[in-house]
Amino acid sequence: MTDSVKRIFPLGFPWPTQDPFLFCVHNLDHFPEGNEDMGPATSLAGRNLGNDFTGKDGWSMYHGKKVPGFPYHPHRGFETVTIANTGYCDHSDSLGAAGRFGEGDVQWMTAGKGVQHAEMFPLLETGQKNTLELFQIWLNLPKVNKLVAPHFSMLWNEDIPVVETEGVTVKLVAGTFAEREAPAPAPDSWAADPINEVAIWLIKMDPRSKLILPQSKDVVNRSLYLYGGSDVAIGNETIRKGQGAALVSTEDATLANGNVEAHLLLLQGRPISEPVAKYGPFVMNTQNEIEQAMREYRETEFGGWPWPTPDHVHPREQGRFAKFPDGTLTEK
Repeated sequence: MTDSVKRIFPLGFPWPTQDPFLFCVHNLDHFPEGNEDMGPATSLAGRNLGNDFTGKDGWSMYHGKKVPGFPYHPHRGFETVTIANTGYCDHSDSLGAAGRFGEGDVQWMTAGKGVQHAEMFPLLETGQKNTLELFQIWLNLPKVNKLVAPHFSMLWNEDIPVVETEGVTVKLVAGTFAEREAPAPAPDSWAADPINEVAIWLIKMDPRSKLILPQSKDVVNRSLYLYGGSDVAIGNETIRKGQGAALVSTEDATLANGNVEAHLLLLQGRPISEPVAKYGPFVMNTQNEIEQAMREYRETEFGGWPWPTPDHVHPREQGRFAKFPDGTLTEK
């Protein structure tokens, strides 16, 4: 490996991550036309409804049975950052918050002491296919913030800075680049303190373009994922589509794209460096804390479920919006 590349790895499912990140998946579904219920206007025969991750015909229902997506489920002890590049996601949660976001929007949710939410993918188009491209990233919380109050925020696509250099665009979901700063993250997030140098960047490179990733101020974990394109050189090393690289953050890294437009995701941050105990949707520091989380969820359901169905979706005619737990409503 070179001075800027520690190792190269296959992406797999989910993608490998480094502390402070826990989990990262990239979903690309070429859904068919939607029906009257905003589900697929085609037969669902042969699918294991409720647990369909097969990618049959280019798409999956995931845990949905009528509408693709993830009906209500709990989280505790970490944050979810959901990037909807194409298509839409309908959010509903146990705080009474809700939203429809997509076409480049980002939802940032701090689960903290516990929240239930549903993430459904309504197929709004009835006369054409419905493509969904979505990332979900789990960012850990340090022990001191594991049980903070849950928080829900929306980063609208129009408010997310995009840095353009020659043949390259860098979209800043978190962090700073070229003297531009991403929108503020959730207040109790590990990303809220600049010393942690958390960065979430979506990078698009034209054929034969170059980009220099600047060195970090301190030693942090930096992962780069090539999910679209062909090949990108990093110094003397090369990653190909479906591969990622762990980079040395304290050295500049020069990226040189090949002959096909490339799409990359960068995740970076100072490690929390605490024990991690995980069980499904709960991430704590010890097994005893996991057992406590499970008991509390059985007893309280983290506030219950105020929506009529576990797979709640919003009306078809509803545009992009966010309704917050205090009743504040933002529409786009």
